[in-house]
Amino acid sequence: MLSLIGLAITFFLAVILWGKHHKTSADYVLLVWLLLIGVHLGLYYSVASGKYLQFPYLLGVEIPLPLAYGPLLYLYTSELTRLTHKRRYRLLHFVPLALAYLYIIPFYMLTPGRKIWVYQHEGEGFREPQLLLLCAIVLSGVSYAWASWLRLQRHRRRIDAQFSNTEKINLAWLRYLIVGISVIWLTIFLDNEAYIFGAVVAFVCFIGYFGIRQTGIFTDQSQLAWEQGNAAPDGAAASLAAETAGPEEPIAGAGNAAQDTVVKSKYARSGLSRDVALLIYGNLEALMVRERLFTDPELTLVQLSEKLGTNANHLSQVLNMVGNKSFYDYVNALRIAEFTRIAGLPENQKYTLLHLALECGFNSKTSFNRNFKKRTGLAPSEFLARQDIHLQ
Repeated sequence: MLSLIGLAITFFLAVILWGKHHKTSADYVLLVWLLLIGVHLGLYYSVASGKYLQFPYLLGVEIPLPLAYGPLLYLYTSELTRLTHKRRYRLLHFVPLALAYLYIIPFYMLTPGRKIWVYQHEGEGFREPQLLLLCAIVLSGVSYAWASWLRLQRHRRRIDAQFSNTEKINLAWLRYLIVGISVIWLTIFLDNEAYIFGAVVAFVCFIGYFGIRQTGIFTDQSQLAWEQGNAAPDGAAASLAAETAGPEEPIAGAGNAAQDTVVKSKYARSGLSRDVALLIYGNLEALMVRERLFTDPELTLVQLSEKLGTNANHLSQVLNMVGNKSFYDYVNALRIAEFTRIAGLPENQKYTLLHLALECGFNSKTSFNRNFKKRTGLAPSEFLARQDIHLQ
């Protein structure tokens, strides 16, 4: 019964996803994934309910299907984060699935009656292939879950370098999804199909809900600007480099020696000199004081670099090497500093803490609280109490 409910939910979510406007490539991967899960649940239901006796030619089709779930998780994560390899190699992820079907061809060659007998006797005569496939499924699932986790961590570092507010695009829900699917792989060893497919149904509901709600993270313009910045020096920086007499060496920031070594290695080929980087940073500081761009909750690295007349990659490098901060940390540090300044002004005592936080560029109370504590080591209310500041 549970598998039948899961089957209905899966195809219902697939229909909703199909009707979603402005579908991304990640949506299409998710759609294929949901349809495959639906087919798997349908085949499992036919076995659990005894209906396979009417369709014995379908027996065994469901066995290798989980080998597709790991690759689909990885491809879905890659599409959501725009960290994709060459798409023509995608099908290589499904080679183990194809090999698994080839491996159990001897079972498919059996007569319908013999197939039914094997199922009714818990895989009698095919125990060894069954165990081997089980190990392959678990190994594939855990490996792809780990690869997806690493890709998600890389995504989080990248959005910190490009966005000043990351709550809606950090894909925190996908972390829970990866952990959840890893748990499902481990439940396979319980050898209880009711538990396994119950977990699958819960998984489908989770991924369907969040996957349908998820919008695109990177616009084509921001992606292009970032990639161009990584590819070549911008005109402004090149011009400044020609005018300065400083040595062409990367800057050592104020961090420890190990951190400096990592930063130097990361930007070894950028061609950005010490003097040029210091000049860009000085212009950045002046721009932020003059135009208070940090109060824009949607401020991005690309937008800020355009204001400065430099490229996004060089600006990110300057922030890392001179300020020892990511773009996210740099902008939010300015927002925190602005909050501590305006919170103490008498004319602002009539406002709430959240009102002032939003005025400074934060887009939610959660984001403000997290960044404030990270910056000051205190909760906002605790800080205000110590400063004897009383807001509404």
